[in-house]
Amino acid sequence: MKIEYWHVDAFADRPFAGNQAAVMPLEDWLPDATLQAIAAENMFAETAFLVRDASGATDWELRWFTPTEEVRLCGHATLASGHVMLTEHGGDRVTFRTRRAGNLEVRRSGAGYELALPCIPTERSDWPEAVALLGAQPVEVWLSPDRYGIYLFEDEAQVRALAPDLGGLGALGNDQFICTAPGDSVDVVSRVFVPGGGVDEDSVTGSAHAALTPFWTARLGRDGFTAHQASKRGGDLACRIDGDRAWLGGPCVTVVEGTFYVGG
Repeated sequence: MKIEYWHVDAFADRPFAGNQAAVMPLEDWLPDATLQAIAAENMFAETAFLVRDASGATDWELRWFTPTEEVRLCGHATLASGHVMLTEHGGDRVTFRTRRAGNLEVRRSGAGYELALPCIPTERSDWPEAVALLGAQPVEVWLSPDRYGIYLFEDEAQVRALAPDLGGLGALGNDQFICTAPGDSVDVVSRVFVPGGGVDEDSVTGSAHAALTPFWTARLGRDGFTAHQASKRGGDLACRIDGDRAWLGGPCVTVVEGTFYVGG
């Protein structure tokens, strides 16, 4: 079996930056075990699989897999999927039907794209076991029932200096540990750790910014801000809130296009 394959750097205006995703359109859904094996072979934070939406409700059905599991929401691989579909098929917008995150939209915006994700609300809380593993004391902790946690630090330098116990964080479960602070040259800086999901530190995390967007717009008193995820690869996002949606903007770059072979 031959599957079309694109390797895209999302939230990046040049190769070797942003977050890597594989985008793989299928004729029909393959067994879950096969999808998981393909994602493990790719070894990116996410592989996006797409099938034409037979219901006509949206353009494509969309699922995301890390090297170890299927996830309920992934922003950067959705942006990458929008980039591939709009580049290949034209148009100004494309819609995706997902199994656990509802319908999502990617549309052209300037030299890049905008992605609408459902906002992820968090509430002031505490998690001493996780805080003890971060390597520094946050000012505040905000958690959601969907396993997204925001750990607010005083400044960008603290976030950049973090050296968490990744093994210990991973043992706590499949949580996103979103460490954030006011930025020096942008409004908001962050780093995101997901060791329980097979990604020690994510490069640029769309779903984390679906939590950061309502969190920071409320603090900043405005409906938008600029953001930088300070991973090794790094990436920049324009974030704004519109009702219950977080709109995340950024460019994408295709770095590989080819064919993936499944079976002998």
